[in-house]
Amino acid sequence: MKNQCEKGLISYKWRKGTLIIMKQKCAKLGRQISQNKTVYFMLLPGLFFLTIFAVYPITWILKNMFYQFTSYGDYNFIGLENFARLVTDPQFFNALKNTIVYAFFKLLITIPLAFLLAYFLNLKLRGRMIYRTVFFMPTIISVSVMSMVFYLIFNPYNGSVNGMLQALGIIKQPINWFNSKNAMITVLIVAIWGAIGNYMIYFLSGLQTIPQEVYESAEIDGATGWKKLRYVTIPMMAPITQMVIMLALIQAFKDYENILVLTAGGPNNKTEVLYLYIYRLMFPMGDSMGNVVLQYGYGATVAFATAVLVGVITMLYLRWTRKTDDTF
Repeated sequence: MKNQCEKGLISYKWRKGTLIIMKQKCAKLGRQISQNKTVYFMLLPGLFFLTIFAVYPITWILKNMFYQFTSYGDYNFIGLENFARLVTDPQFFNALKNTIVYAFFKLLITIPLAFLLAYFLNLKLRGRMIYRTVFFMPTIISVSVMSMVFYLIFNPYNGSVNGMLQALGIIKQPINWFNSKNAMITVLIVAIWGAIGNYMIYFLSGLQTIPQEVYESAEIDGATGWKKLRYVTIPMMAPITQMVIMLALIQAFKDYENILVLTAGGPNNKTEVLYLYIYRLMFPMGDSMGNVVLQYGYGATVAFATAVLVGVITMLYLRWTRKTDDTF
C-alpha cells in the first residue's frame, strides 16, 4: 500500500512538473508573439498565399491520386488503379522519352551559349548594355505570345524563315518545320531563344564577382585570354554554373507552354512532354462527340510521378556536384 502511494505521488509530481513546463513554454510563446506582432502580421499574406497556391494543391493531388472523377464533385475511390494504369500507359512513357530528349538538348545548347554571351558581354565592349538588354528581352515576353510569333515565322506556307532561305537559294521547296522530323527541332529553337537571356544574367552576375586581381596575377604568370578563361574564369564560376544547370534542368522538365502553342504535342505525339500530358488530362478538350472526359484522378497520379522524377533527378545531380566539389 505504501509503495502504491509513493508511486502515485511520484506520478502526480511528474504530471504537475510537465504541466508547469508546458505552461512556461506557452507563456514564453505568447510573449514572443506579442513582442513580434508586426512580423507575424507581415507574414500572414505570404502564409495565406502559400497555403492556397502550394499546400492546398499538393494536398488535393495526394488525395485524388486514389480517385477517379465521374463528374464534378463526384468521385469513386479506386485505390491503386491509377498507378497500375501509369506503369502500362504508353502515352506516359512516350511523353517521358520526349521530355528527356527535350531537356537534354535544351541544356546542352542553352548553358554553353548563355555562358559565352555572358563572357563576351562582360568585356569592355561598346554598347554592351544595349546588347544585354536585347538578349534579356525574350525572358520578359509572354511564352504564349512568343510562341505564336515563332509559329508565324516558321509557318511552312508563308513563314519568313522559308521565304528567306528560298531567297538566298539555300532551299528550293518550303520546309515543313512542324512535321514529325522537324517538330522537336523547332520547339527546341524557340525554347533556347526564350531561355538563353535568363541564364546569361546569372552567369554575368557571377563573372562580375571574380576579383580583377586574380586576372592580373594570371597575366603576370603569362596567361593569355584562352588560358585565363580555362584556368581562372571557368573554375571560379563552378558554383554559379552548378546552380544554373540545376535551375535549367528543373525548368526544362516543366516546359510545356511553347509546345502547346507551336505543335500541341503533335504530330502523332512526337513533341508531347510530361507537363503537356498532365495538362491534357487535367483540362480535357472532350471526345469526338463533344463530351468532356474527366481524368483528374489519373492526371494527379501523373503529376505526382513527374514531381517525384524531377525531385530524384535533382537530388542525384546535387549529390554528384557535392562529390565533384570534394574531389576537386
